[in-house]
Amino acid sequence: MAKKNYNLLIGVAALVAVVLIVAIVGYIVSRPKDVVIQGEAEATEYRVSGKVPGRIEEFRADEGEYVRKGDTLVILDSPEIRSKIAEANAARAAAVAQRNKAYNGAQKEQITGAYEMWQKALVGEDVMRKSYERIRTLHDQKVVSDQKYDEVEAQYKAAVATSAAAKSQYDLAVKGARQEDKDAAVALVERANAAVELVNAYLDEINLTSPANGIISDRYPKVGELVGQGSPIMTIQDLDDMWFTFNIREDRLHSLKSGDKVQLTVPALDNRKVTATVYYIAVRESYATWRATKEIGEFDTKTFEVRARPDGRVDGLRPGMSVIMSTK
Repeated sequence: MAKKNYNLLIGVAALVAVVLIVAIVGYIVSRPKDVVIQGEAEATEYRVSGKVPGRIEEFRADEGEYVRKGDTLVILDSPEIRSKIAEANAARAAAVAQRNKAYNGAQKEQITGAYEMWQKALVGEDVMRKSYERIRTLHDQKVVSDQKYDEVEAQYKAAVATSAAAKSQYDLAVKGARQEDKDAAVALVERANAAVELVNAYLDEINLTSPANGIISDRYPKVGELVGQGSPIMTIQDLDDMWFTFNIREDRLHSLKSGDKVQLTVPALDNRKVTATVYYIAVRESYATWRATKEIGEFDTKTFEVRARPDGRVDGLRPGMSVIMSTK
């Protein structure tokens, strides 16, 4: 009897153990698992491009190299810019000469020549005046005909007009250009200076510099290749401005909002734990993210883009690295 009771006790204990094991396994199997959401590290990118077309003459930095803001990265060769510079400088020199001529007036030789022409005209006027006076006296005495008198009178008036014109040319040579002509000459110089400044501004675009500190992630053309205006030449990633991007279905957001702290894991950095702050939540385009939760009933879910910025600098973090967020 004692042996039978002992066997019964062992059987009951075994049954209880089996029930406990089944219960534990069932709990483990039925327990809700953490949902793993995978995201990606991103960084601000800058495209380096020029305002003028040209041919790549030299690269001053290679892919993967860290550069600082203002560093010269690319040197272009642009014959068109050099031609425009020569043209603009020549136009400015001509405008300056025209302005100087307007302000300095005629040369001494020109003034002397104008004075001699005026004196010559005065002598001619004096000769014709005397001839006119003699003919007029003879005409009053009825010695010469009316036609002869009219001819001499006309010649005398022409001599007077010639003398007056020569005097005007002399005065103009002494006085110089009018104020309007001087103002126009100054305006031409200013216009030429503006053209030179514009061309020099384009000249600065031949040497392309880095717009920010960062890593050169891509370099598109090769040395000797022709690039057009605005064509991207290389891309710089700013590692000081990085964030994480996740695409989360709305039924897994769990009231996530801007300002919340999230714990993330970076597999590429030996599963380093990173704390980040959510700062952006927005629905993605419905045509790309719509998903039915069931064939019939309930509701259709959409996907939201969530961005979180690390609370501090993460050494070794690079754009494109995977980031893991675990939620219930």
